[in-house]
Amino acid sequence: MSRLNKCLFLSVMALFPLPLLAHSEVGHSSGFISGFMHPLLGWDHLAAMVAVGLWGAFLGAKAIWMLPVVFPMVMAFGGALGLAGVPVPAVETGIAGSAVVLGAMIAFKVRPPIVIAACIVGVFAIFHGHAHGTELPHSANPLTYSIGFVLATGLVHLAGISLGILVRWPAGKVLVQTTGGIIALAGVGFLTGVV
Repeated sequence: MSRLNKCLFLSVMALFPLPLLAHSEVGHSSGFISGFMHPLLGWDHLAAMVAVGLWGAFLGAKAIWMLPVVFPMVMAFGGALGLAGVPVPAVETGIAGSAVVLGAMIAFKVRPPIVIAACIVGVFAIFHGHAHGTELPHSANPLTYSIGFVLATGLVHLAGISLGILVRWPAGKVLVQTTGGIIALAGVGFLTGVV
């Protein structure tokens, strides 16, 4: 790792200090850590979030950033609904369905207008956000929890974008489409309870 990379890494890490856990909260997760880990530990969340970045990269210059920005913004709204106790029907089905639909969009090279793509991503983001909001640990601070899950989501989108950039080359297109197909199949697994 170069000196510049080390400095950047340490600077970013300094922005997110870990709790000392030396007092009454020993054994409890902080809001930020719980929120950050939630999307990373759920395969259904992870698959859909990678798909958002992949599909954005696949759709091109405008979508490569629009879709990964729309998703966390609308997801935060869904999270607020979950925190407020507003019911959203079929949340788990919506989350699994997001992997199926977004993966299929990539696998079959579906290129809707960017507004339609953003709406599709936004609808699924409500389900993901609602799940995050309703699963907030009682000991967690809702604001720091939300910051954690939005930041983790953004990083997963960046991973999808990084892989999606490979569409510039013929072999990369095949890899991206194959990954989309795998995500769609995983979504079917989530829906049927196989995965």
